[in-house]
Amino acid sequence: MPIRILIADDHAVVRSGLRALLEADSELEVVGEAADGIETLRLTEELHPDIVLLDLTMPPEDGIKTARRLKEEHPDLVVLFLTMHEEESLLHAALRAGAAGYVVKRADESEILQAIHAANRGDIFVSPSMTRALLHRPLAKESRPGGRGAALTRRELEVLRLLAKGNTNRQIATLLGISIRTTESHRANLMGKLGLTSRVELVNYAEEHGLL
Repeated sequence: MPIRILIADDHAVVRSGLRALLEADSELEVVGEAADGIETLRLTEELHPDIVLLDLTMPPEDGIKTARRLKEEHPDLVVLFLTMHEEESLLHAALRAGAAGYVVKRADESEILQAIHAANRGDIFVSPSMTRALLHRPLAKESRPGGRGAALTRRELEVLRLLAKGNTNRQIATLLGISIRTTESHRANLMGKLGLTSRVELVNYAEEHGLL
């Protein structure tokens, strides 16, 4: 089945260009377009996309707030930011909101497609031009003010422990009685919240914070 995508951007010309790009990939299907945050929430509820390709600055509220609401109402939904903004603070805010990726609009078309496929697999994708921001690692400190894993839900902590012990997504899904897709979503969410980009970093984090 193709990956179902909702494009959310307040510029019609951008939406049109993205639709043409995505529909040229046989593995992708654009199921709708939204011009603002309210329409994005409504169409997500109606169309059940796998991925929302979300602009960072849309009326009536910014994309970060829209992303938080999307993830609250649809935990399994993959949110991928496509934005012109390259500020480190916005990247970290996007990941803390549960986004599975952050792609800048000046990126090559191939990078946008790569980001979508990576996010659909449950990976975190950040444009190479922004990866330096992740090396500063302020995100993990900002996202857990209450101590060990404070920003994570109970289920995310369970997934974190099992991942750190070497379990695959399929094994975790079996152990927790959830779908592989849900497992991948939890994995993307917790890694986004903590600013982690690899299993090695995840294991180190779990060890440092007594989660094993």
